[in-house]
Amino acid sequence: MLTQYVDGYQHIGIPTDDINKTAEFYLGLGFKLKWETVYGGNPVKFFEWGNIIIETYEKDGGASNAIGAIDHIALNCTDIVACVKELKEEGYEFHEGPAFLPYWEHGVEYVTILGPNQEIVEFIQKFKSEEEKEKAVKALG
Repeated sequence: MLTQYVDGYQHIGIPTDDINKTAEFYLGLGFKLKWETVYGGNPVKFFEWGNIIIETYEKDGGASNAIGAIDHIALNCTDIVACVKELKEEGYEFHEGPAFLPYWEHGVEYVTILGPNQEIVEFIQKFKSEEEKEKAVKALG
């Protein structure tokens, strides 16, 4: 089962058309800015409060602004290579990835699938070392 590679929730992804307004909102709730970067020319910010992490990012006007609009849930993966292999074996179609992002200290590798309600479920491994990253990136191409 895929759960053998998942050891918990990692983050919830929320798109925004105004990263500054979104940052002000979450900071006002007591979240701390944990990490920020730019991806595809757009700002990305991670906010943390206890064990809750929210990733928010601009989408060039692509945020839905609909009630209940959350783009994805991300599950923390302990072995992305094995997880990708099992997803393929079980017949899941990838929505995105596998792909590497230069996030955090050593980067992350992720893959997404769609749930029955078109929700995006992301499996993501945050690498603890350059060796771990290089091994996984090489294995996944």
